[in-house]
Amino acid sequence: MSKIPFNEDQLKVIGEEKTFFGTTPVYNWPCSRKEALKAAYIDKEPVWLVTGAEGTFFCPSVIPDDIARGFVFEGRPWPEKYTTYKDMFGVEWVYVDQVGGAMVKPGSPLMEDVNEWKEKVIIPDIDSWDWEGSAALNKAYLEGSDKAITLWYLNGCWFERMISFMDFENAAMALLDEDQADALHEMLHALTDLYIRITDKAVQYYKLDGICIHDDWGSQMAPFFSDDAAREFFLPEMKRFVDHVHSLGLYCDLHSCGHVESRIEVFIEAGFDAWTPMAMNNTAELYEKYGDKICISVVNDSPIDPTTASEEEIRQAARDYVAKYCKPGKTSQYSMYSNPAWMARPEFADELYKASRRVYGA
Repeated sequence: MSKIPFNEDQLKVIGEEKTFFGTTPVYNWPCSRKEALKAAYIDKEPVWLVTGAEGTFFCPSVIPDDIARGFVFEGRPWPEKYTTYKDMFGVEWVYVDQVGGAMVKPGSPLMEDVNEWKEKVIIPDIDSWDWEGSAALNKAYLEGSDKAITLWYLNGCWFERMISFMDFENAAMALLDEDQADALHEMLHALTDLYIRITDKAVQYYKLDGICIHDDWGSQMAPFFSDDAAREFFLPEMKRFVDHVHSLGLYCDLHSCGHVESRIEVFIEAGFDAWTPMAMNNTAELYEKYGDKICISVVNDSPIDPTTASEEEIRQAARDYVAKYCKPGKTSQYSMYSNPAWMARPEFADELYKASRRVYGA
């Protein structure tokens, strides 16, 4: 997208809508919100500082993983109480009310050695899923907004999927065991084939703008595995998947939790358009080093307390953030989940939009 010149009319509030954080203004945007998100992710030429509010979750119940994880977002609320469900491979997930999510039922891995995968892992028949019914259910949900529609894959295609098959210890060991290496390459290739086929089905039946794939790679302190392992086993398959997503005209966002900033070059080489690091990563440094290559969600490092600060202090903090993380030639996204108290102050989001629009439209 070519640069859109700034004018004051673009700052007018013309409505409001509900979000996770309350009510937010609807402005006289200079373009649709989906166009703004694509400009930041794909073109690396933002129109304003995106926050994630420009997109809509899409986790349809036609994909069994979304039910199993207790995370259905589609044209109707999930009509049942989340309990225990099986994912697309028949792995049982148990919903935990206290945390609002599901985990694999402990003590019953599909396998302990990847060499068993062809006997133990049954690739699902995705053609039997009710894609037409899902498309009809979600038509209004997908077409009734100017936001970008992002299809989320929740259970990971690569390491997270290995954990659900094998439990964590066996999955980690498989990356070190030379006797499992050939089988692991084969299994990961088959899993990527499956996700490519699901993506093709989704594009056939839904109006989508992008894909977000989950694959958590680290703990609070460090990555789960070495850079060499990431490059040998995961990078080729990630790149193949991302290349396919791009060939369909979609952006590809990565959700990878943990202290994994040392793996960012793998994410970039795979071709991901965006990554949302958690707060334990040095997002300011990642932005400075790699903001010209990937859209990084940057954590707000303001020292003030957003729950007690005055309106002017909040607005100044927003302007300070824009000055640091909205620089020419680099793209970023505000990390709105790292400290929800900031987004609970409507004047903060208001000033982020206004200040960044002036910068990017200059």
